[in-house]
Amino acid sequence: MLNNNYICAIDIGSNKIAGCLAKIRKNRIENIFLDVMPSSGVKEGVIVDATQLVVCLTKIIKSLKTRSGLRIKYVHANFSGKDILTKHSHAIIPLAERGNKVITSTDIASANEQARILGSSLEEEIIHVIPSSYTIDSKSNVINPIGLYSHRLEVDLYLVCARISSLQSLSRVISQVGYEIRDLSFSGLATSKAVFGREEKKGLSVFCDCGSDVTELLIFKDGLLQDIQILSLGGNSMTAQLSEGLKINFELAEDIKRSYGVIGDAGSIAENKEILVKKDEFYKPLKQRDVALMTTNSGRLICAQIKDAIEKKVALHEIDHFVMAGKTLLTDGFIEMTESLMGIPVKIGRIKNPEIAALVKENNDLAGQKYLTYLTCLGMVCEDLENKTVGSSPLVKPAKNLFFKAINRFKEVYQEYF
Repeated sequence: MLNNNYICAIDIGSNKIAGCLAKIRKNRIENIFLDVMPSSGVKEGVIVDATQLVVCLTKIIKSLKTRSGLRIKYVHANFSGKDILTKHSHAIIPLAERGNKVITSTDIASANEQARILGSSLEEEIIHVIPSSYTIDSKSNVINPIGLYSHRLEVDLYLVCARISSLQSLSRVISQVGYEIRDLSFSGLATSKAVFGREEKKGLSVFCDCGSDVTELLIFKDGLLQDIQILSLGGNSMTAQLSEGLKINFELAEDIKRSYGVIGDAGSIAENKEILVKKDEFYKPLKQRDVALMTTNSGRLICAQIKDAIEKKVALHEIDHFVMAGKTLLTDGFIEMTESLMGIPVKIGRIKNPEIAALVKENNDLAGQKYLTYLTCLGMVCEDLENKTVGSSPLVKPAKNLFFKAINRFKEVYQEYF
């Protein structure tokens, strides 16, 4: 059946592709369908083989359609990796020739648009426009200047951009699968929508999404994004260390990491304790202590690089909330290692959106820590719900009622002159 009341979010990663299809009824999630499968054709968030990625996307979207019984036309996709670019853009607009006037939402929109235009580039596409702060005549770092009087208005926008060539490649792949991109999100920002509640929106918060080969660091101040850092490291770094050190292939090293990888005191493991792995036609004994030593060393290196990247932006003791996500966290001892090196408490990202949190309890695909697999696509669903849009049309259509638009404009004019 054709039904526009849905949100189809696809998280395209280097190791996996996770899909979420949320059926919407009266602005609320009525049901949710999930699937995940290995990814192919993506490395460090960048498409390196379009043909392989088309095959993967075809399979997962077909699975979601079969499970839900819905016909899908539009998808909400994510973007990450080294082709993400960030910048600040400033703009100043005059509000009155003489004296002051009350600032309205129209003035805010004009200032934002001016800053967006000034920050635009022919080689980049702006994905997110985030006001960092506003400045009026008498005060700086104003979060919401509406209703205040000023002679001029200044805005500082934080722009999250992506290279146009990479976006064109992604759009073409989605089109080849038979769908259209309705919305595009930066992965880390989308994921933060799912795991940040009211508490994390107060003070200085850092969100760290440690993926397979890319780690995203986002710094927030009172809920507003201040900075993004993208590091070319992740869980695959530990796997590569095991593969090289044990002289085994990458896939087998990944299995050993998941089963026996421990970050911590390897000395507590008996020296003669062995594990058997099948190599070629024979079983090869490996010392479990060696596995733990390699995992610990590479895990410590990852945590140290995360710490160094954060310290270049903020002092660790000033951080009020440090939240982590990503399946790398499932490696035994990774969270404890991060806390030890950072010297501050570290929390695993939990789903804070009340609607989705309720579904987690009911859905076996999200039980335990399985939800970590779907955090980014669930975050994209949260974004769509915030924007009040589904399919190709808005759930709430303020522009449709011209009467209310006229009333709002009248209120702004009244505030401006009276």
